[in-house]
Amino acid sequence: MSQVSAALPVASGRETAREVWRLSRGHRLRLVTVGVLGVASTAVNLIPPIIIGFLVDRVRAGTADAGTVLVVAAAMVLSAILGAAGTAVTIVLATRVYHTILAGLREQLVRRAMTLPQHLVERAGTGDLISRTSDDVTAVADAAPAVIPALTVTAFTIVVSLGGLAALEWPYAVAFAVVLPVYVLVMRWYLRIGPRVYGAERAAMSARAQQILESQRGYATVLGLGLTEQRHRSVLDASWGVAVWTLRARVVQAMLSLRLNFGECLSLATVLVIGFVLIDSGASTVGAATAAMLLVLRLLGPINELVFVVDDLQSALASLSRMIGVATIPAEADEPAATAGAGVAVRLNDVAFRYGDGPRLFDNLVLDIPAGQRTAVVGSSGAGKTTLAAVIAGIHLPEDGTVARPGRTTLITQETHVFAGSLRDNLTLGAPAASDDDIQAALDATGAAGLLDLLPDGLNTTIGTGGYPLTDAQAQQLALTRLLLADPELAILDEATAEAGSTHAGLLDRAADAVLDGRTGLVIAHRLSQAATCDRIVVMEHGRIIENGTHDELVAAGGVYGELWSAWEAGRNMNNKAGRTGS
Repeated sequence: MSQVSAALPVASGRETAREVWRLSRGHRLRLVTVGVLGVASTAVNLIPPIIIGFLVDRVRAGTADAGTVLVVAAAMVLSAILGAAGTAVTIVLATRVYHTILAGLREQLVRRAMTLPQHLVERAGTGDLISRTSDDVTAVADAAPAVIPALTVTAFTIVVSLGGLAALEWPYAVAFAVVLPVYVLVMRWYLRIGPRVYGAERAAMSARAQQILESQRGYATVLGLGLTEQRHRSVLDASWGVAVWTLRARVVQAMLSLRLNFGECLSLATVLVIGFVLIDSGASTVGAATAAMLLVLRLLGPINELVFVVDDLQSALASLSRMIGVATIPAEADEPAATAGAGVAVRLNDVAFRYGDGPRLFDNLVLDIPAGQRTAVVGSSGAGKTTLAAVIAGIHLPEDGTVARPGRTTLITQETHVFAGSLRDNLTLGAPAASDDDIQAALDATGAAGLLDLLPDGLNTTIGTGGYPLTDAQAQQLALTRLLLADPELAILDEATAEAGSTHAGLLDRAADAVLDGRTGLVIAHRLSQAATCDRIVVMEHGRIIENGTHDELVAAGGVYGELWSAWEAGRNMNNKAGRTGS
């Protein structure tokens, strides 16, 4: 698979065709039936032009009567009914097969998207994945009304009509065949330009989705840092990029129309000239020439329709290749969970990491986290704490070195998401087999049982978008309870209690203690009171571990942590005095 930059892979044409052929397994008999019905209904539709030519010759010879006209009219009506019925059945069968195959691909896409390694999604940007599972799926599905009639009926019409021309008078078929290279050249031009334009248009849509998503997710940061205008310009620039490529696509369509009009004029002129020559030499009749012209006119519409459908088809194929690119990412892309050895849950050995082409944030980082112990990571902003958590969780892959961690590792950050659905569904995402008793026990352990008393329908209450609104503290309690039910071997809390404010800090700290009890825990602490309760403390600075030990050991050593703790204690004492004075 080809891949642009850090984007998710895009399947090549051969890979796309191979995957569609695989998905068609079990539907191929119906596809053959579609082909047979398409040829038969198209052949029936050739009757009107031929019988009109027959009538013209009878009229010129003076042998036509009322019976001849009635026979011709009856034949035309019967052919129209049979042709329409055959065409309708062909389109219905083709549509059912198309959407069945598309449904299978969509399920495969969603299944693979939900199990993609997090580092792939983070590196490509979630906007890319969202665009493929929304915009691209819509583009492929919306192409059905235009693509299916063309590929199931129009192609048959072209093939059968050329055969009819050859059977009528072979020079007419030769004359039209001489013009076909014009359409071939038009198609070659379009296929050289169209896929690139539509692929760029889809990529621009992904970039726009990423900008919008980042602005929504970072809404609080955008407001807090006064970045509203900057983010507005970023979204506008990305949207303008989509508009530019969309306009280029429309220009390609206009140029395609001009070339097709030229092909039509050339086709009609060629057949007329050949008809005149044949009639003048006595090798054909006016009726045969009339039938040939009607057949050519029947051909021009389908040919133009097929070419314009290729326009829709190219857009759909660009989206289809992007969908298949994600759906067929091999399972080997998932990093297998390694074991760190007896008594050690996490082991980082000479780990190096950088973001993109930037400088290394970590270089030869070494860290062991003993099994069953709770380790806190502290340091100033930008020290590398969150990056360390992401590397241990497997969201980011190290550039060098190895990371060993338990197979069941769960990361919770301060960005807690509440899914639209019932409270029960939200809590059992990681433990679908959990019973209501299990949920109640977990809520009791995290101190969130009181939440049930506030919800009108208990566990069945709809929360999230359009449902009962939860406060930040309640959402974080939900996330911690969800983790407790999932029962991971390693729980990573990346400032998971930071958003609730000091009012609920104690409550959430107790919930975090319950979640980490009896399991290996890594806590990215923003309050030193959290770090003090952990078994070990790791102090980071500029991507390096500068201190490592227990709270008492580090305070006694009088190093960086000791200074941080002294400042923390002084600030807390000052706040306490201010509180007593105010009271």
